Amino acid sequence: MLKYIGKRLLFGIVSLFALIVIVFFLTRFMPGNPFNYENINQSVRDELLSHYGLDRPVLEQLGVYLNNLLHGDLGISYKKAGMTVNELIRTEAPYTLRLGVISYVISLVLGVFLGIRMAVTSRESVRGGLMAFTVMGISIPNYVLALLLMLVFGVMLKLVPVVGLGTWKHYILPVASLTVYPLAQISKLVRSSYTEAMQQDYVTMAKAKGIAGRRIVLVHILKNAMIPVITASGPIIAFLVTGSFVVEEIFTIPGIGREFVDAVSNRDYTVIMGLTIFLGITLMICNLAADILCVLVDPRIKLEE
Repeated sequence: MLKYIGKRLLFGIVSLFALIVIVFFLTRFMPGNPFNYENINQSVRDELLSHYGLDRPVLEQLGVYLNNLLHGDLGISYKKAGMTVNELIRTEAPYTLRLGVISYVISLVLGVFLGIRMAVTSRESVRGGLMAFTVMGISIPNYVLALLLMLVFGVMLKLVPVVGLGTWKHYILPVASLTVYPLAQISKLVRSSYTEAMQQDYVTMAKAKGIAGRRIVLVHILKNAMIPVITASGPIIAFLVTGSFVVEEIFTIPGIGREFVDAVSNRDYTVIMGLTIFLGITLMICNLAADILCVLVDPRIKLEE
């Protein structure tokens, strides 16, 4: 396992370096620059570009940035006076991570329940209704759902607030917007894997031995049915993190998703780079954790494979 973790970490570091270089060049090739203000003259703009080193050759800028990055310095925001990118991530990341964790936990619990329900129910109406929900949940973009929920429950019915994250009520609409897609995805995976697991020989043998039904479900069926869900957890978490960008903007949530959108609009190069690195490391850790968890659940899976 340690050998596998080492390989994955090396691959992750190489991938992260490639991501940093690509995003760095893409930011420099964006039209305009961070100081394209209409109310300042060209000499002041040139002085600002020189102060932040943006008038140097791109390769030289990249070398300076990588050197600072090795010392843990993500730079300073060009738009937020006196705020470093490290401080920005430390301040805003908890909101995004909290939304993601809550949405994932709800999606996992309800998804497993609905997936098992679809697999074991004998009522075609129930199975058909749940299947229709999964299809709709996968098909509807989260920003469309967010706007619809805001309009119905926030504006028309006025049941919940629609701006910020002041109280637990503020979490209802953003979490609901982020939860539907992964909930539908997990329930679909659980239904398929649970149905397949119930038809395996070891389940038939366990029933023949007189093992209690609950033990068969928990030990034999559900454990194996969860492996595809664990494998898909990395992409699901990636969806929750990246999907929160638009949702945070819609509900005016001060998370890194909203900051990323603002940074792209304002050409705030250092913020774009810092948030990209943070998200890349987060997703790399989540994918590695999902692979290791699959082995802990079912030791028959070899990490090398």
